[in-house]
Amino acid sequence: MSAHTIRQVFEENGILATHIAGYSARAQQLEMALAIGDAIEHNTQLIAEAGTGTGKTFAYLVPALLAGGKVIISTGTKNLQDQLFSRDLPNIRDALKVPVTVAMLKGRANYVCHYHLERAESEGRFASREDVKYLHVIKTFAENSKTGDKSELNSVPENAMIWTSVTSTRDNCLGSDCSYYKECFVMDARKNALAADVVVVNHHLFFADVMLRDEGVAELLPSANTVIFDEAHQLPEVAGLFFGEDVSTGQLHELAQDCMAAHLTLAKDCVELGKVIPLLEKSVKDFRLVFAYEGTRMPVQKALVLKGFAEAYAHMQSQLKSLSIVLETQAARDPLLEKCWQRSMALYELFSRWHTAENTNLVRWVEVFMHSVQLHATPLSVAEGFGKQLNAQPRAWIFTSATLAVKSDFSHYIGQMGLQNAKTGFWESPFNYQEQALLYVPPDMPDPNNPSYSASVAAVALSVLQASGGRAFVLSTSLRAMREIHALLKEAFAENGIESPLLLQGESSRTELLDRFRQLGNAVLVGSQSFWEGVDVRGEALSVVIIDKLPFAPPDDPVLSARVDKLNAEGKNAFMEYQLPYSVITLKQGAGRLIRDESDRGVLVICDPRLISKSYGKKIWQSLPPFKRTRVLADVQEFFS
Repeated sequence: MSAHTIRQVFEENGILATHIAGYSARAQQLEMALAIGDAIEHNTQLIAEAGTGTGKTFAYLVPALLAGGKVIISTGTKNLQDQLFSRDLPNIRDALKVPVTVAMLKGRANYVCHYHLERAESEGRFASREDVKYLHVIKTFAENSKTGDKSELNSVPENAMIWTSVTSTRDNCLGSDCSYYKECFVMDARKNALAADVVVVNHHLFFADVMLRDEGVAELLPSANTVIFDEAHQLPEVAGLFFGEDVSTGQLHELAQDCMAAHLTLAKDCVELGKVIPLLEKSVKDFRLVFAYEGTRMPVQKALVLKGFAEAYAHMQSQLKSLSIVLETQAARDPLLEKCWQRSMALYELFSRWHTAENTNLVRWVEVFMHSVQLHATPLSVAEGFGKQLNAQPRAWIFTSATLAVKSDFSHYIGQMGLQNAKTGFWESPFNYQEQALLYVPPDMPDPNNPSYSASVAAVALSVLQASGGRAFVLSTSLRAMREIHALLKEAFAENGIESPLLLQGESSRTELLDRFRQLGNAVLVGSQSFWEGVDVRGEALSVVIIDKLPFAPPDDPVLSARVDKLNAEGKNAFMEYQLPYSVITLKQGAGRLIRDESDRGVLVICDPRLISKSYGKKIWQSLPPFKRTRVLADVQEFFS
């Protein structure tokens, strides 16, 4: 694959212009494609930041398909995974006329499981009438579908409770002991992935497999010539989840439910089993009651001294041990009982290990949900663990996103991921931000810690929304601020007779909210984390993005504070080397929602006064696209007039 061949594909009257409607040549896209082609040819690592509108998907697909060999593409979201598989890859393959086979592999929770579907039907235990109705729909789907991928079944909501009963988990899959093993959708997806030239996965799946050897990627990796991570800014966090070790009381609850089902259908005569299961369930509930609020995240030191923690933890462990002893006596009767026994032993080991862990690279912490408690052991750094993968054998590794650098400096990302040998490439967006967009930082804002801060944000938002006629995202850095700002805007809209519909994250699914937002054309959507990234609204429906604060990670986050302590202890400046780059990359994601194509126009409002008042503020706004800047509301009004 020569540079000349790549140029022929991307030039003004080249292959893409001839075969793909609406394609226009961009110098940045060609340069990026050439750099990726070079990395693939020489089996090197490349970190590539490409601003919105560069067309980075085509920039990596073309050289990857032309080079041949096996390619794994990992994305941050299932939406992008579906888009690549269904639209972008077939389009590029047809344009280039290359005979490559393509497969998509998702985590097992995305595929209907014949065994669990049959079990759900025979047991008939459902959370609601809806679930009974959905079960019949899923059964018909499973009988007729080639893939069993639940994303193909639109008539059952993705968050319906029934899905947990008709899909398998790593814990409850019977593997080759299953009577449906030959028809298994998960195994089929893996076989297709092994045979395909290009396989599309997502980051969670990639790392779950690299660490747990569970999802079929481990078999793919040895034969892969090229691995491409799109939305690569998410990798440090996702890798942290899997290079660490987590265990949840929810797993004990699921084990208890599966044991009870097995007891009733396969081992009714084992009276002892019927006694120990409810005792485990009660001990799990008692342990949850040690913690006051859901949504709490605390370091292990704080959890261990809570009243009743030690006793409740020991009691839960002892009930799990008792269940394991009884299950061992029944395991030979059926693969399901054997699987339950194996799970009970594995969970006992995980809970014991978490409690006594002494690894200095791991931060132990606790996260409390409404019905469960998650115990985390997260690595302070994933660089070493990931480095082992990078150097296992020669292949090309490509990391790309619109947000990886701070003022075109990649050292933060390189340090996080252990990519000391990587080349870097930085391509500005081809959009004309000076003409298309305005950055407004309102004057006279209070300090972000001031109790009246949300009220000031709502007041600024109101004045901007009156000028724009709605058509806005209002993004906040916390759920609490999101709810406060929404309530204040609701009141202000009523008082001022503003007719723009007001939507709130959580009222319905993200997809439904976005569909409504696009259709309404003049709505205001108040959101938090879910809408900072991976959201694409083109045209006039989204003409304003208002951000309440600079998105620094919360100081009470146990993992963050441990990383900060470690960096400071090493004599480094944790704020400049870790906290600030995190904030810049997150802010760039939020700001990136505004201008999505050449004809978009809009105003970005950042309410946080630290952007101007602090010395580091300059570093932040210089990392954003080159918007025209103002502190005068009249300029915003004029922009929309």
